[in-house]
Amino acid sequence: MSIFYGLAHNLRGCAIEPLDSRTRYPPPTLIVLVAENTSVRRQTFDGDSDDELVFVLGWGNRIDHENVQWLIDELTGEFRVTVFELPDTINNFVEEYVLPIERYVETLDSFRLLGHSTGGLIGPYLDDAETRTYLSPWWGYAENHQGPALTLVRKLPISVPIVPTEVTERDAIGELATDRQLSEGAGRAAPSFLREIRYAQRALPPISDDAVVFCTLSDRLVSTRAIGDRVPSDRIRLYDGGHELFSSPDRDRRIDTLLTAVRDGPDAQ
Repeated sequence: MSIFYGLAHNLRGCAIEPLDSRTRYPPPTLIVLVAENTSVRRQTFDGDSDDELVFVLGWGNRIDHENVQWLIDELTGEFRVTVFELPDTINNFVEEYVLPIERYVETLDSFRLLGHSTGGLIGPYLDDAETRTYLSPWWGYAENHQGPALTLVRKLPISVPIVPTEVTERDAIGELATDRQLSEGAGRAAPSFLREIRYAQRALPPISDDAVVFCTLSDRLVSTRAIGDRVPSDRIRLYDGGHELFSSPDRDRRIDTLLTAVRDGPDAQ
């Protein structure tokens, strides 16, 4: 299902009457729709170690969702974990996503970085992490989310979520996704958000040589080609399931590999 399925479906059957050149029409009025943005949310979980781990969630993830909590519980066995939850709608990627996290990590003596999806897009903009681990990073739009329609929608001066997405579909996210998780996720995206994501992808800094990526080749939400173009195969760890490793049944088989990657970087096997 395309990200624009609902939008296109609603437009079916609409007819546009030709303009009569003899008729005077008022000049067009630009209407800008803006939603009130919320700030990045931060919560710290003490663990069995003082080693700092900064975990940046993906778009639509919530800190208190069951599967996010499952991963946090696993991580706190080795780290003190600070989790960042992202607002669903933004107008400036750097100011609203990157800078709040950057200001926090600058207060740390050292830290490891874990980023999922949009969090994986933010990660390369942050400096000085000891290790970098990315889960299904959103470094490019999936093929079914590309094309002229998306280009046009991104140009709309709208900061209100109007574009249907697939992030509330269990088969796209992972079989273990809960009903609550799907109902509270970001079911629609604002054109301003899509525009800022595309900007961030085009301006993406080089991926660090110590980065390890976990992804599934069946991901419908992000481009696996964009991952393969930036990270060599020996630093990519594949799993079976949906976009979210922590919402996929394969998570139990891959969790030890993930913890080793977060701790040791590309030497993890």
